[in-house]
Amino acid sequence: MRYLFCDVELEVARMEKGVSFSQAIEGYLLYAHSRRLSEYTIADYSSTFGKLARFLVEDVALGEITVERVEAFLGGQGHLSKKTILNQHTGLSALWTWAVKRRVVERHILREVDRPRPEQRVIETFTEEDVQRLLNACKRSEAYRRPGKKRCSNARPTAVRDRTIILVLLDSMVRVSELCGMETQLADLKAGTIKVLGKRGKERIVPISAETAEAVWYYLSVRGKPRPKYAGVLFLTTEGRRMERNAVGKLIRTLGRRVGVQANPHKFRHTGATQFVKNGGNVFALKRILGHATMTMVNRYVHMAQVDIEEAHRGASPVYNWDLR
Repeated sequence: MRYLFCDVELEVARMEKGVSFSQAIEGYLLYAHSRRLSEYTIADYSSTFGKLARFLVEDVALGEITVERVEAFLGGQGHLSKKTILNQHTGLSALWTWAVKRRVVERHILREVDRPRPEQRVIETFTEEDVQRLLNACKRSEAYRRPGKKRCSNARPTAVRDRTIILVLLDSMVRVSELCGMETQLADLKAGTIKVLGKRGKERIVPISAETAEAVWYYLSVRGKPRPKYAGVLFLTTEGRRMERNAVGKLIRTLGRRVGVQANPHKFRHTGATQFVKNGGNVFALKRILGHATMTMVNRYVHMAQVDIEEAHRGASPVYNWDLR
């Protein structure tokens, strides 16, 4: 009977102490899935929670975690970029926002932790020649030589899919995670639109050109049969599974390395946005297409496009080139 009373006392003490960090993580992840946050966002947040749990060592109550402990955790990761640390701050802030809303804790300590200010990196874009070289690289494998044979290459079995991926990334300006999440039933090829699931579970419709829509149609008509679980997925691996963002990144980097182009999936987003502005596209429409909450990043594209226009004008201006007197 004494053991029973001990168990009750321990349970009462635990309840008075509050929800543990591990329990809070479990509850928040259930909430995140219910809100349809992307699997990549959930994976990133889970990674951050796991790192903080290991830093804390003991599974303390969420309410016992102090501002100083979180600052020590974030500050002790000097090997990571400021952007990565900012992402960790964002993930922890989402957890505490949920916890305050659910009255798990009373205090939102992340609001007292300064947000890291990431470096503003130079926006890199592709030239038209770069993109054409990448498209050409989709067609055949890298040349190789067999003993006693001439140097040769083979037609790549994923050529149609890979070409379509490049066109969709450039034309729709989606993030690579959004590309991987595309569903066939959400692609209206006649209307030239695809519905995607963006950050924080926000859906939006992105436009694509008739040429890209035709490329998607052709890919769907010749691709292999998907596994039942992935029947509605747009871009598939050769085994019929959903393509993951790491696989797309590796594909783009490999194609770029073969043709001497520094390439990554996000560079297509930068290129498409910059060209959109250069060609007279409405900046507020661009904001909606990109899925940005503010105009901050769009303004950087506008600045880049303006610099290029000014440089082009200096080289083409008749007043500059003619010997007027």
